[in-house]
Amino acid sequence: MKEESTCTFALLQTSDIHGNIFPTSYGNRLKLNAGLGKLATIINQEKVQYEYHLLIDNGDVIQGTPLTYYFAKFVADNNNPIISVLNELKYDAAVIGNHEFNFGMELLNSTIKQSSFPWLSANLLNQETNQPLFGKPYMVKEYPNGLRVAVLGVTTHYIPNWEDPKHIKGILFQDALEATKHWVKYIQEKETYDILVVSYHGGFERDLVTGEPTEALTGENQAFAMCQEIDGIDVLLTGHQHRKIATTVNGRCVLQPSFNGQSLGKVEIQLKRLDGKWLIGDTKTELLDVTDSVVADERILALSYEQETRTQTWLDEPVGKIRGDMMIRSANEVRLGDHPLIEFLNKVQMNAAQVDISCTALLNNESPGFSEHVTMRDIISNYIYPNTLKVIRITGQDIKDALELSASYFTLDNDKKIIVNPDFIEPKPQHYNYDMWEGIEYEFNISKPFGERVANLLYQGKPVGLNKEYEVVMNNYRAGGGGNYTMYKGKPVVKEIQKDMAELIAEYISKKGTVEATCNHNWRVIY
Repeated sequence: MKEESTCTFALLQTSDIHGNIFPTSYGNRLKLNAGLGKLATIINQEKVQYEYHLLIDNGDVIQGTPLTYYFAKFVADNNNPIISVLNELKYDAAVIGNHEFNFGMELLNSTIKQSSFPWLSANLLNQETNQPLFGKPYMVKEYPNGLRVAVLGVTTHYIPNWEDPKHIKGILFQDALEATKHWVKYIQEKETYDILVVSYHGGFERDLVTGEPTEALTGENQAFAMCQEIDGIDVLLTGHQHRKIATTVNGRCVLQPSFNGQSLGKVEIQLKRLDGKWLIGDTKTELLDVTDSVVADERILALSYEQETRTQTWLDEPVGKIRGDMMIRSANEVRLGDHPLIEFLNKVQMNAAQVDISCTALLNNESPGFSEHVTMRDIISNYIYPNTLKVIRITGQDIKDALELSASYFTLDNDKKIIVNPDFIEPKPQHYNYDMWEGIEYEFNISKPFGERVANLLYQGKPVGLNKEYEVVMNNYRAGGGGNYTMYKGKPVVKEIQKDMAELIAEYISKKGTVEATCNHNWRVIY
């Protein structure tokens, strides 16, 4: 053991990488300042500077790009390209995120077996044994100078509200805040350590300064409560919300390093040895952004180059044609009145489910729409999540309540011009929580107060019966109540369509050969 009186420790964090390795957009091939290829350069530079460091991923790493989709759907028996990178970079640990479940437990378990580091999650339990499902709730790393760092992993317990039930069968999702309280106390009583880190795949439910709620307090995000209610945490790593945070809250160092590999979170801690124990002194939190000057690590890119090449070939495969205009020129325009792309997506859902009412969202403000010739790249660019579909039976009142929630997406500024409600932008952009419907007719009058904006709500030319039941198809995230659509929670599931929407879209276009761009203008926004 080295005899030192002072030392500097660096904690390095990635989070919400979402399958991004290459610094290139899959939609348009433009260069990006993102991805593990560029982050690797920064990580290695930081490791050289600090003899004592720890590198951790905070979750949502194995899903999110066509590369990870292609791997999961077609070559899952190969080495996971993301894990190959994390292994090469010598990550010390990773935390289970909600999107780790998107491709099912078989792939997740295979991923964990391939990892040369532990996956931590203290609150995801085996339903039969009540023990942590993934083996380790926490780890303690000891360094040559005797410094000991404890890291507890925790995952947002809100996952059952979004995930396909078959992907999480047999898992008990314990309240993240309560689990953190329990395990922090356990570590304090059972372990010897100098720094206690909690890595929580969840975010902040309140303003970091005022403590005022910034979202509905559903339990999805509990980081602020962790800072206030749990003594002894030195560093709280967060994620899930895709925010950029580097600060202190109630004396705790707090990080959240954006998403898609745009930033590396870093906490630098000065320590002094006294009576055989390392004491924490000055701390510094910061985000190291990926910029144009950062050159991607070619050695890291090479690890998945073969699978990337196969993915790119698959993306360029022709699927069919569009006759007419299904391009998007403004995301805001799409949400202000019926658009051929949204009508098309709803048609695909109704066709797959064999029902006549559907709702969907524009999932990404960068969605380009479809030009004449459609490839898989176009489909993935417009439908970026691996959602499946559900048909649920709901009342007309549920439909009206859901529409009122969507109508709250808009507000009027001081000049009476329509703008996006800040609640859908801060602290996390949630444009995907504005739904648009097919099979019914309706209007949003934005000049009216929240909750009173839906007008002329019709089904087959007649007013929607508020007590009458209707069968509606929507994605699995929404059907579980995701996006605060609580009116859907617990409603009878009539049918489940287990194919991903990307596959359903491709099959629909391929079968027809040529799809007509249509728009029946069944809904509109007025103000």
